[in-house]
Amino acid sequence: MDLIEKMDGYGKGAWIAAMVLGFILFWPLGLALLFFLIWSNRMGCKGRHWKRRARSMGGSTRPSGNSAFDEYKAATISRLEDEQTAFKEFLESLRRSKDKAEFDQFMKDMKSGKGDTGPAPEPAT
Repeated sequence: MDLIEKMDGYGKGAWIAAMVLGFILFWPLGLALLFFLIWSNRMGCKGRHWKRRARSMGGSTRPSGNSAFDEYKAATISRLEDEQTAFKEFLESLRRSKDKAEFDQFMKDMKSGKGDTGPAPEPAT
């Protein structure tokens, strides 16, 4: 059994005591333990858990035990994913339209001689 598993066996109190002792003996050691506890989620902080859930559309994929709710959840997630795809396609279409309109205006200006062909010449003095 390695040290981390042994500390986990003692619980959160052992980790807190080790971190405090680390700060007392040599502060970088305590700081390293603090970062390790945050990174490994050993203290049961919800911060990382909630960020992870926010990133995934469905949160948990395990069934709830209620088949009607699970079907509703699956249908709703599917509908939302379809709407998201349609919205992304709509935005892309808007971007293409805007780019085309700007390019057409540029070409019209170039043909009429209004186009910017470079820096303006310096006035002769």
